[in-house]
Amino acid sequence: MADQELTWSGTFARWDRRVFDAVARRHWPGADRVLPRLGRAANHGVLWGGAAAAIAVFGSAGARKAAVRGVASLALASATINTVGKWSVRRPRPLLEGVPLTRQLATQPQTTSFPSGHSASAFAFATGVALASPGWGAVLAPVAASVAFSRVYTGVHYPSDVLVGASLGVAAGFVVRRLARDAQEARVVPGDERTAAGAPALPDGAGLTVVVNNGSGTAAEGLDVLRTRLPAAEVIECEGPELPATLAKAAARATVLGVCGGDGTVNAAATAALGAGVPLAVFPGGTLNHFALDLGLAGAEATCEAVAQGQAVHVGVGRFSPGPGPGGESGYFLNNFSIGAYPELLGHRLRWAPRIGGGPAALLAAWRVLRSQRPVRLRLAGRPRSVWLLFAGNGTYHGTGPTPRRRDSLGEGLLDLRLVHGGGRPGPRLLAAAFTGPLSRSPVHVATRLRSLRIGDIPAGTPLAYDGEHAEAPPALVLDQIPDALTVYRPR
Repeated sequence: MADQELTWSGTFARWDRRVFDAVARRHWPGADRVLPRLGRAANHGVLWGGAAAAIAVFGSAGARKAAVRGVASLALASATINTVGKWSVRRPRPLLEGVPLTRQLATQPQTTSFPSGHSASAFAFATGVALASPGWGAVLAPVAASVAFSRVYTGVHYPSDVLVGASLGVAAGFVVRRLARDAQEARVVPGDERTAAGAPALPDGAGLTVVVNNGSGTAAEGLDVLRTRLPAAEVIECEGPELPATLAKAAARATVLGVCGGDGTVNAAATAALGAGVPLAVFPGGTLNHFALDLGLAGAEATCEAVAQGQAVHVGVGRFSPGPGPGGESGYFLNNFSIGAYPELLGHRLRWAPRIGGGPAALLAAWRVLRSQRPVRLRLAGRPRSVWLLFAGNGTYHGTGPTPRRRDSLGEGLLDLRLVHGGGRPGPRLLAAAFTGPLSRSPVHVATRLRSLRIGDIPAGTPLAYDGEHAEAPPALVLDQIPDALTVYRPR
């Protein structure tokens, strides 16, 4: 047995050296100028830190989450390689005979050779990003591969060092994704929504039609889980303006309407499900999944389990009438509705993001609103008011400020109304409101709960926002909450 191990080890070492020598002898046009510099740029993770910063500034919110995943994966891989890998296998660096002088690094590494830390970091970052944002992952993959290859090309690593390092980097990316999922599941606590009796159980997904928004941040992950757990489900992929019509057609023929996307996509699906009178199955797959998290859905696995077993609850739905459609039909919100500073900011960001990117657009929009926004003068329940922001939540939110984030229940049948009074400048008012209590009254901020609210005398051209969507407000509207309006699948 020992002789076999020695023979295998010798054969592997000879293969390693043959490939190393073949790379050294091969002339790669242009590589002498590019690859050594690329390898140096990746020293201490500088290249990947710069890439993460660029993604955070110029990418969407989903891309920023992907950049964080990439950095976390790189940190895990680097810590593992430098503490365990390098000192467990004390392999010396390759001899540089045969490697052209123009390729060799000016300062040779002093650590052991196995495994390649540069390769691990490169593939960890690229994998972490790709698992959260496949588009950015496709951009980074060839860069990561080039950094890994540069380590053999410049003579500082054997091919096996690079292959093992890259494999460890990929593994680190998957570990970080799993840890992120576990952390998200730990934050998810189902509320006390009323159980929906009679929701159909679809063990293999037959009768379920799922519309997937390909433009959502992590829709691909939810789609993979869905196809594995519910193989008989019909899956329709679409994006952009055709989404509402596709959802309406799917709801008209489905036993259960499913949707894979973020909050805006889920809002459109809920509207279609309400119109058709069918239950809704939500597969979280967007950048923001506030509705799914508040309902108690940790991910697509939980929804698949609930659909297969017929487990569902009734949830309340916020409504504003008339809605944004051409016929004046009611609009719905699962999370929140607002008038004032936030819709103005959202409108500017949506307009500028295609030209300058999401991050810069958000900063520019905030500066524009805080500098030039004026309070909205309208009539609330018959009384004139001047407000910087009107926020109405579907259910009571917890936490301070005018736009808090978390709810314990979607079945209480109340709107959480928060007002930031006009007067002064918007920045100080909004900041002061952020430090007041959740259901308090102050000179700048009012918070209360109610079942309905009539809003009148809304100035022409005033924008409104609902679940991240943007529209122009009508001259008058009514906000109310419809208790137990929608049946949504959730495991017990």
